[in-house]
Amino acid sequence: MIKHRGFPGRLPGTDYQFTIRRANPRAVTPLQRRERHADRRPADRQADSAFLQALWDHFGAAPFERGNLDAGRLGWLFGREVLPAEDPFDPASYEALLRIDPVQASASFPELDFSGGSA
Repeated sequence: MIKHRGFPGRLPGTDYQFTIRRANPRAVTPLQRRERHADRRPADRQADSAFLQALWDHFGAAPFERGNLDAGRLGWLFGREVLPAEDPFDPASYEALLRIDPVQASASFPELDFSGGSA
């Protein structure tokens, strides 16, 4: 499992986790789309926004490996703003490639800037 050095481990001042510390070789948590309902708490929406901005700042539009990124946090964006970047896609692999869809990300999170980004 690749560890994305320099990627924030959590949302500052909260317990919203962005990365995991070590791989679980027996049971990799598969990525699955989690529904975002309109009545989600503001803190949850802020965590989604901060996580997506961190992804964009770190990877930009280039495909990236899932690695140590938290499956639960990715699930809130998976299938909308974060998409599989390979076919076939294995949702239970730390080596799975993902990419950000900047058009969908801009529509869902208009407060974020998707014009730059590394990569």
